[in-house]
Amino acid sequence: MNVGILGGTFDPVHNGHLLVAEVAREQFNLKEVLFIPAGQPWLKVEHAITLAEHRLQMLRLALSDTPYFRISEMEIERPGPTYTIDTINALKKSSNANDELFFILGQDSLMQLPQWHEASELIQLCYLVAAPRPGVKKPDLKALEARLPGIKQRVMLMKQPLVDISATEIRERVARGLSVRHLVPEPVNRYIKEHRLYVA
Repeated sequence: MNVGILGGTFDPVHNGHLLVAEVAREQFNLKEVLFIPAGQPWLKVEHAITLAEHRLQMLRLALSDTPYFRISEMEIERPGPTYTIDTINALKKSSNANDELFFILGQDSLMQLPQWHEASELIQLCYLVAAPRPGVKKPDLKALEARLPGIKQRVMLMKQPLVDISATEIRERVARGLSVRHLVPEPVNRYIKEHRLYVA
């Protein structure tokens, strides 16, 4: 079966994450989408992120009524910096031989892929589903292929949805005392208020 993988800090999970996952599921006939909250992403080692237990609980609340969205805690449970290649390798080993993995990422992240840890191995293990981002140009696959041979055959570009929501914006709005109820699922909104997350 086709399995989608959506990783991130999810600090917090927001409506943009859910919409991208839903459109990818429909477009690529994914049986399910696995949300994998990061432990300590290697690209964010200098940045403080919210405790994993809060990020995980917000994910549970956001996905509770969607059976084809699941959560994996593997990156949270893994000590040290998190590398995507380790996660994909672990998923490959635990899945059926015929399962295809579709790693969902932003088109801006796609262009940074040659800098990722063991990127050449990563593209052998999964397809890359690249979602558009506001203000980000369509990826130059020819230039990407020159830096990472073989990637063109593994990339699928999504034309939509164009989601203009960011977790950074949400955290900043909360810190300023502004509403985020239109940006996150209502149970997540309540959780942020109850636990006073992102309050300056």
